[in-house]
Amino acid sequence: MGRLFALASNTFREAIRDRIWISILVFAMASILLSVALKEITIGDQAKVVRSIAQGGVDFFSSVIAMFLGISIIWKELEKKTIYTILSKPIPRWMFILGKYLGLMMTVCIAVASMIFIYTLLMSYEQGFPHLITFVSFGLLLVELMVLTAWATLFSSYSAPTTATVFLLSIFVIGHLADDIWLFGNQSENPSIRQFASTLYWVLPNFEAMSIRELSIHEKEVPWKQVWHAVLYGLGYSAAVLSFAVVIFQRKDIK
Repeated sequence: MGRLFALASNTFREAIRDRIWISILVFAMASILLSVALKEITIGDQAKVVRSIAQGGVDFFSSVIAMFLGISIIWKELEKKTIYTILSKPIPRWMFILGKYLGLMMTVCIAVASMIFIYTLLMSYEQGFPHLITFVSFGLLLVELMVLTAWATLFSSYSAPTTATVFLLSIFVIGHLADDIWLFGNQSENPSIRQFASTLYWVLPNFEAMSIRELSIHEKEVPWKQVWHAVLYGLGYSAAVLSFAVVIFQRKDIK
């Protein structure tokens, strides 16, 4: 456990020193603050519009941070040749992958916590302290980011950042359109399209299944059954993707 914690801590320290990561976080903070300014030009329920823009900003920029940091998390070690020093020690490859993943998740959690803090201060000033469902929604966002980060770790373990970016963006987009893909596939008369849509739906992640942001914006009651299903789904999916990443990295010929 000590070696795993050391790997995670080192990854965390490297990530938080990245200036681009800090820049993305600043843009995220700005988008949350901007949501209040936009209410003046909004028609309709201004309170809901502010919550929608602010929570949408938290969701989007959290995903950007996870993807940006994740696509090169392992490739950097390969490019700089520092991986030889790490693996020359009694550290198995599965521990290296898991340590990198945990360090990256620590960084993502810090970023999300910072945005939640700003959001809570802003909403408390504008509308009163946020409802419980808001924080539950942010908790499910972390579950979604666990899955996204696991995919980023997988792609980084065998491909260059450019290729990993394309793959990860595809996963991100498809994951948010999973329900639409399923509906489109079922309506098609072509068996091949139906089979392809079904395969995408069941193999790739369904990020919308881990989101209750719409309910949070409207401040509805917490759908606890959906929440627990989403948590179990996210944890199980993340574990499966990380296991696949370990298998690939175990077979990788590092030269």
